Amino acid sequence: MRIEQSTVMTSSSSPSKPTSCYSRFWSSATRSKPIAPAPDSDVRTNSGGGLARRLGLFDLMLIGIGASIGAGIFVVTGTVARDAGPGVTISFIIAGASCILNALCYAELASRLPAVVGGAYMYTYSAFNELTAFLVFSQLMLDYHIGAASIARSLASYWVSVLELIPFLKDNIPNWVGHGEEVLGALSINILAPIILGLLTVVLCRGVGESSILNSIMTVTKVLIVLFVIGVGSFKVDVSNWSPFAPNGAKSILTGATVVFFAYVGFDAVANSAEESKRPQRDLPLGIIGSLMVCIALYIAVCLVITGMVPYKNLGEEAPLAHAFTSKGLKYVSVLISCGAIAGLTTTLLVGLYVQSRLYLGLGRDGLLPAIFAKVHPVRQTPVHSQVWVGLIASILAGLLNVHVLSHVLSVGSLTGYSVVSACVVTLRWKDKTSTRWISNRAEGIICLIAIACCGFATGILFRFGASFAFLIVASVIAVFAAATLYLRQAYTTPTSFSCPGVPLVPSVSIFVNIFLFAQLHYEAWVRFVVLSIVALGIYAFYGQFHANPGSGGEV
Repeated sequence: MRIEQSTVMTSSSSPSKPTSCYSRFWSSATRSKPIAPAPDSDVRTNSGGGLARRLGLFDLMLIGIGASIGAGIFVVTGTVARDAGPGVTISFIIAGASCILNALCYAELASRLPAVVGGAYMYTYSAFNELTAFLVFSQLMLDYHIGAASIARSLASYWVSVLELIPFLKDNIPNWVGHGEEVLGALSINILAPIILGLLTVVLCRGVGESSILNSIMTVTKVLIVLFVIGVGSFKVDVSNWSPFAPNGAKSILTGATVVFFAYVGFDAVANSAEESKRPQRDLPLGIIGSLMVCIALYIAVCLVITGMVPYKNLGEEAPLAHAFTSKGLKYVSVLISCGAIAGLTTTLLVGLYVQSRLYLGLGRDGLLPAIFAKVHPVRQTPVHSQVWVGLIASILAGLLNVHVLSHVLSVGSLTGYSVVSACVVTLRWKDKTSTRWISNRAEGIICLIAIACCGFATGILFRFGASFAFLIVASVIAVFAAATLYLRQAYTTPTSFSCPGVPLVPSVSIFVNIFLFAQLHYEAWVRFVVLSIVALGIYAFYGQFHANPGSGGEV
C-alpha cells in the first residue's frame, strides 16, 4: 500500500541530509489515500466526530441550485450580453455543456466515495497524490474566498438599494455602509457585507438542518421569481432584437462562455455534501446532474427573454433584468427582481460558505492543515472552527477590499479543479495490466492525460490570438490521438454505482474543453494560478508534509 511506503526514511538509508530531505518530500508528496466506501454507507449514521446525515435528494438539489442561481442571472447576463449580444444564450449553453461533462465525472466519484468530505480534494488524493490534492484545494479555496467576499458586497449593495426605497432613508445612507467607500485608493470600506457574512456564519454553525431550511426557503423563492419573470417577460419579447444574434462573432461567444462558467459551479457544492447525505450513493449523482439541468434551463430562458425585450446594446450591466422590465414600464416586476436578487445572492453565499468549511474539514482531518479545522461540535455536528475561519476571511476581504476587480480570475480554480476531477475518473477506472517494455501502464496513461490538457491550452491560445485554423487542427488531432491511446491501451473497470458514460472519452473531452476555456481567461488569471501554486507548494513543504496523516481514513 502506498501509504505504508510513505514513512520517513531513517538516517541509515539516507547517505546525506539533502538526500534525506528530498526523499521525505518526494515520499510524502507522491503518496495517495485509497478510500473504499463502506458497504452500508447508504444507511449508516455518523458518530463521534462525524457530520449528521440530514440531507435528502430534494435538499441536495436545492443546494446545487442555490449555489448557482444568483449573480449569474441577476448580473452576469447583462455584462456578457453587451459584448456577445443575444449570442449570450450560446455562451451559457457552451458553459453548461462543459459543466455537464464535469458533472458526470463528479457524479461517478461522489457515488464511488460517498462516505468522505472534501469533494475534488479528496478525489485527487485518492486518484493521484497528496501534493496534487493540496494544490487543487488551494486553487479552489481562493475561488471560494474571493467569490464569497464579492457576493457579500453585491448583496450588501442590493440591501441598501431596497432600504433606500423608504423615503426618509433615500440618499441618507453613507456609501461606507453598503455600497463601499474608497479609502486611500487601495481600500474600499463596507460595513454591511461583514455583518451579512457573520449572520450566515452563525446560521451554518447552528447546524446543517437550520442552514438547509434557510437555503430551501430562499432558493424556492428565487426560482419562483425567476419563473414569474420569464413568464411575464416572454409576452414582451420582440424577435427583431435577436438579430444580429452574434454581432461580434464566435470569439465573443466563447469568451462569454468562460465568464459565465462560474455561474454553474453549484454541483461542486452537492459533491461536498457527501458526508451529510442520507443516501449518498443514490442521491448525490441525481442531485449533481438534476440541479445542473435546472440551472441550464433557467439561464437559457432568462437570456432569451432579456435580449428579446431590450436591444442588447441598451441592457444595463449592473442589474440587466430590472433594467429590461423598467424600460417596458413594469416597475413592479423590477422590485420583485430585486427581492429575487437578494434571495439568490443569499443562497449562493450561504452554500459557498458551507462548501469552504467542508473542504477545510477534510484537510484538517488529513493533517495538511492544523487539527483545529477537523473539530466537529459534539451537539451541532458542524465544523464550527472551520466555519468561523471561513466567515472571518470572507469578512475581512469584503469589508476592506473592492473584490469586484478580482472577479475575472474566479474561474481559474474551478476549471483546473474540474479538469483534475475528470482525470481522476480515468485513473480510478484503470485495471492492472502488464507494463510496456520501457514505461509503466499508469505512467503512460498520465502522460496521455497531460497531453490532452496541453493540447486544450494550445488550441485555446491559438484560437485566442487568431492563429491559422490549421494549427488548431493539429493541436486537436494530437489530443484525439492521446484520447485514442487511453481508449486502446488501457483496460477499465465498471463501478457498481453510478458510472460516467464513455470513459475515457467523456473525461478527455471534459479536460480539453476546460483547459481550452482556461486559455481564454485574462493573463492575470494565469499569473494568479502560477503564484498561488508556488505559495501552496511552500506551505506544503514547510508544514503539510510533516503533519499529514493519510492513514486517518476518509470515513468517520
